[in-house]
Amino acid sequence: MPTFAAQQSLFRAYDIRGSRQHFTTNFIQALGNAFANLYSGLLCILEDNDSKNSLLAQQVSFIKIVIVIGYDVRNGSKAIAQKLADILAQHGLTVIQLGLVTTPMMVFWAEQYQGHGIIVTASHSAKEILGVKWLVNHQSPSSAEIQLLFHQLTKSNSKNNSVIQANTLKQNTQDTGLSTEDIATAYIKAIAQVFQQIYQSSKPHSKRPHSKVTQQPLSKLDFRVVIDCMHGATSNIAQRLFSHFCQQVIMLNDSADGSFPSGNPDPTEPHRLTQLQQSVLHHKADIGIAFDGDGDRLMIVDDSGKVVMPDHLLYLLAQVAIAERPATLHPTEPLESRVPSQVLFDIKCSHHLPTLLSELGATPVISKTGSSFMRQQIQQSDSQIVFAGELSGHFIFNDSRFIPYDDAMYAALRLLHWFSRTRNDLHDKKTLSDIIQSLPAMVSTADHYLPMPKLPMPQRPVSTLPTLSMPKTLEQDCSIVEHLATLCQYLRQLVDATVAADTGHYLATTCQPSLCHFSYDGQDITLKQAKYLLPVGTKLSCIDGVRLDFAHGFGVLRQSNTSHNLTVRFAGDSMEDLKDIQGKFAALCRPFDKTLAEQIAAIPAES
Repeated sequence: MPTFAAQQSLFRAYDIRGSRQHFTTNFIQALGNAFANLYSGLLCILEDNDSKNSLLAQQVSFIKIVIVIGYDVRNGSKAIAQKLADILAQHGLTVIQLGLVTTPMMVFWAEQYQGHGIIVTASHSAKEILGVKWLVNHQSPSSAEIQLLFHQLTKSNSKNNSVIQANTLKQNTQDTGLSTEDIATAYIKAIAQVFQQIYQSSKPHSKRPHSKVTQQPLSKLDFRVVIDCMHGATSNIAQRLFSHFCQQVIMLNDSADGSFPSGNPDPTEPHRLTQLQQSVLHHKADIGIAFDGDGDRLMIVDDSGKVVMPDHLLYLLAQVAIAERPATLHPTEPLESRVPSQVLFDIKCSHHLPTLLSELGATPVISKTGSSFMRQQIQQSDSQIVFAGELSGHFIFNDSRFIPYDDAMYAALRLLHWFSRTRNDLHDKKTLSDIIQSLPAMVSTADHYLPMPKLPMPQRPVSTLPTLSMPKTLEQDCSIVEHLATLCQYLRQLVDATVAADTGHYLATTCQPSLCHFSYDGQDITLKQAKYLLPVGTKLSCIDGVRLDFAHGFGVLRQSNTSHNLTVRFAGDSMEDLKDIQGKFAALCRPFDKTLAEQIAAIPAES
């Protein structure tokens, strides 16, 4: 019986993803059986819950579990999706095959049935990577649930261990009743209905009781838009969708091609948007829009050809969500007592964002990185979160108008409609670049990946400001992120002690006491060093790695959820501030790994 030890690394924090070579026939068969057991178990739960009620038990016996299945453009995805569909059907489950779709389109169609769906996609990853995402009862799986699914794989008894290749498996002839035209048309109509609702709610209605508001077709937006599909899943629908709303749409890389000839389908990679920038300038376009491989990441270029920083894009989309928040979200609350909308953003976003969101009347809430984590917070019954976004380009509107999922095409259209309506209402012909330039200036690095260092044995170099010496004792079982958190808390205590002596108050921190311990000689770290590295007023957060917010910038170092790497990002109000913050993080990391410290100091600012 296969143990699938090699495949365990595929089961990550958000989904299943990894090298093509691990997607063997054995593995796909076992994965299909695991999914079948997962979805079949839902019916067993219903039967157990309703066994005491004979009428309900009879109704449950007629329920069929429906799962929608789609796939992205990469070579091998279609074959895997077909195999999974066959296995699920063999287990008596009803399968609706969507074909080539974006991940948000899969979610949209899952919502039309019971909230169960699978899509074979590796999102923005390179062409040699394959992957799978899924929904159960309208929800993405947690990390624990993903690991639980892996343990189901040991029940597989398949003996074939060949690698899955594209179009090698027998096609399922099951009639789903949905054509490619149906799948796209229903999705477009649902989005169009959103903008019809927003338009109607913004117009003054007749004061007569029961007056009927007639719907009128919306005119197309007077925008020239350039769209880069990066040969991903949006290639099949983006032109049709955006042409429905915009007067002029210019397409780039819109042939579905799993070899990704223009590069990885990741719009957040440095210089990946160069072609889009050039095209915006050449066509004198109002905006450039880029999507990743499965359509859940969004990046934009303004009319001047500059890439809009994700922090700024998050702020603009949050402004859209707050301005267009339906009154029906909390209809029983008086307007004056209504709880402010919350906006969720991940720990890698800039230090300016909380202030900007507060100025909009929203409550800023910082989150761990990961769109699946954000979706789980949004889906809590008492959630006041109207919008969520993260630096990687995932943006979620949670205003009951559309699916609460990170749909990049939908987010882009919400921005375009808001921008157009704002200009028309205020008779203000500001360009997108005008709006961006009005936001606080910032110099930052990209979200940068660094190799995970191995902790060295303690050494004893001479300590000079701002360099710290190696701890006397160091627990090897703790990661460098955990050790950095412990060091920052230790430095914070030194600084807090002087603040408390002067004011009688300790500074607040969001960090729990660390389980990792090391000790320094009493004279190794001076108060002067501690105040240099963590000045009075510095905010320390450890909800996801280590984040330090200084007076004029911030830095974050954390463990990647999708690879065995560290991710870091730094920002300052000026280049001088940025380099100062990088220098502080380098000094903090130097006791544990000199190479890491040098890598941090050498990261260039985004151009």
